[in-house]
Amino acid sequence: MHTLFLAPCGFGGGLNSISLGLISALERAGLKVGFFKPIAQPFPHDQGRERSCVLVERTLNIVSPEPLPLEQVERQLADGELDLLLEDVVSRYQDVAAGKDVVIVEGMVPTREFNHTSRINTHLAKSLDADVILIAAQGTDTLKRLAERIEIQAQLFGGAKDPKVLGVILNKVKSEDGTSAFIERLKAQLPVLGTADFQLLGAIPFADKLNALRTRDIAELLDAKILHAGEAEQRRVEQIVLCARAVPNTVQLLQPGVLVVTPGDRDDIILAASLASLNGVRLAGLLLCSDFAPDPRILELCKAALDGGLPVMTVQTGSYDTATNLFGLNKETPADDIERASQVTDFIAQHLQPELLHTRLSVPRSELRLSPPAFRYQLVKRAQQANKRIVLPEGNEPRTIRAAAICQERGIARCVLLAKPEEVQAVAREQGIQLPASLEILDPELIINQYVEPMCEMRKAKGLTPDDAREQLKDTVVLGTMMLALDEVDGLVSGAIHTTANTIRPALQLIKTAPGYSLVSSVFFMLLPDQVLVYGDCAVNPNPSATELAEIALQSAESAVALGVNPRVAMISYSTGTSGSGAEVEKVAEATRIAQERAPTLPIDGPLQYDAASVASVGKQKAPNSLVAGQATVFIFPDLNTGNTTYKAVQRSANVISVGPMLQGLRKPVNDLSRGALVDDIVFTIALTALQADNQKA
Repeated sequence: MHTLFLAPCGFGGGLNSISLGLISALERAGLKVGFFKPIAQPFPHDQGRERSCVLVERTLNIVSPEPLPLEQVERQLADGELDLLLEDVVSRYQDVAAGKDVVIVEGMVPTREFNHTSRINTHLAKSLDADVILIAAQGTDTLKRLAERIEIQAQLFGGAKDPKVLGVILNKVKSEDGTSAFIERLKAQLPVLGTADFQLLGAIPFADKLNALRTRDIAELLDAKILHAGEAEQRRVEQIVLCARAVPNTVQLLQPGVLVVTPGDRDDIILAASLASLNGVRLAGLLLCSDFAPDPRILELCKAALDGGLPVMTVQTGSYDTATNLFGLNKETPADDIERASQVTDFIAQHLQPELLHTRLSVPRSELRLSPPAFRYQLVKRAQQANKRIVLPEGNEPRTIRAAAICQERGIARCVLLAKPEEVQAVAREQGIQLPASLEILDPELIINQYVEPMCEMRKAKGLTPDDAREQLKDTVVLGTMMLALDEVDGLVSGAIHTTANTIRPALQLIKTAPGYSLVSSVFFMLLPDQVLVYGDCAVNPNPSATELAEIALQSAESAVALGVNPRVAMISYSTGTSGSGAEVEKVAEATRIAQERAPTLPIDGPLQYDAASVASVGKQKAPNSLVAGQATVFIFPDLNTGNTTYKAVQRSANVISVGPMLQGLRKPVNDLSRGALVDDIVFTIALTALQADNQKA
């Protein structure tokens, strides 16, 4: 399934019209197409559902979810909740994408009232891992200015040569010497246009008839009073004429599709328009201005013309203001004008070149990137479906209590807080946390004794006595680990106030490693702006051997798959290939060989420098034959010093959210938190743990 994001390069580009035409063109090519408008942008006078969604549904019979209200989006941006906003968008998108080959996503149009459209469009496209198609119309700009607008918009998505920026569709092309000549002149200003890097996906000529509002639409937009409706529903305004001349000089202006605008006391013009109508001239209508009521006797004289369908309406504004209002009207297709929408759809579809998209649309889905919002959405949704019981030993810690309440409320997991209930309730009152009634709180002192005997049995080889067991169980991490060992819970999350060693040691003693593994390692899921990367090991093993490093690589690849990241594993070193030497490079090379032997179908390569692994151009230069270089998703660092330093540098310097560390290699899921973890970090770690438990059970 593929996603095409339509990003406007300015006002008046006919964004929804292009959506209609592109959907139709792709459907004619045999594809199943969905439509998604993430954020509503209602026009003045719009009532009910978002116009774009209504037009697509009524014209092409494609139902789409209701967009997020603009007011909600503005509120979330003001509250710093961009991540939550994007997760909501991804959730709605998933409903659209089911069973489709391609989804057309309509971006936001820039307005004077909302100045965040470019930023939002960039985030939307990256969150949905969409290919971007720019939509541009010249309007009143010069060709040079049009080219600049296209270049600036492309730059927001990585530039015209970025692989995700496919090209541009030019709409409403006006040129006396034809569309082809217009395109050639534009190419002189924008040389990249029409190349393999930035394709011209369509050039739609301007068509007056397709831009014509109904007379009824004009009346509604001007709040005009209808004196006689006539055929206002059927007639269209193709031209507007302000009549201030004498009648003999006006006659030649009375043509089909003309809206005659004149003061209400110009009886001569009213009579002339009526005579023209009686003679078969299908005028769009009469618009009487200046707040002069027409003489009833004149209207009675014109009765035959009115009965023939001539619409008559009146406004209070004077001639100049009326003309200004008319020429400033939004001419986008109204939601109920299906006749015009259908004509526009067919016309635009005929002038598009969908075959230029075939190469992109044939890329296997597995090669598409998982964006951070999509990762978070899938993580939460799958955790909700898993319905696991997760124990939190740090039950009286404020962040942990809030995270548990969120998880319980959202159905992410059934959380168990190990703490005295009165302590939890006191913290909740102090922090303003609403504790769900179903949130489980267990007093450690009341349950310790039931775990003494099982713990002694598990550690009888070490000579553990009941008194020693009871003393160790006073540590709630040990207590929670025993609950996990006895299958009373499905996973454990700790570390907000405990060290990594405090969390892992009981797990190694009581849970043990999973079959086939000899060590425990960790990964962080790094939520970069446009994709999710996996870093390992950044938290547990200080200086792994080549064999251990290979095992970490295989564990990390499995974790990537479990969380929806397509694994391409890069074994990181300070040298790429055979360009360097030394014990550390040789260790990475040997680890790569071992991992390749154990998993011959897994894309894994090394040694690779970080830039050779992550940057396509560098990877192509330094390791041209590698299946991983330039496109790695799993990065395995040679030691803890390198891994921990790199993850923190990326996290802090690039303002990247990191989820983890997620421990791997244990028989049952135990996960460690950073002591600086935020509430959201804890929520996502709980979700990770629930998902691990579900995967291990499967």
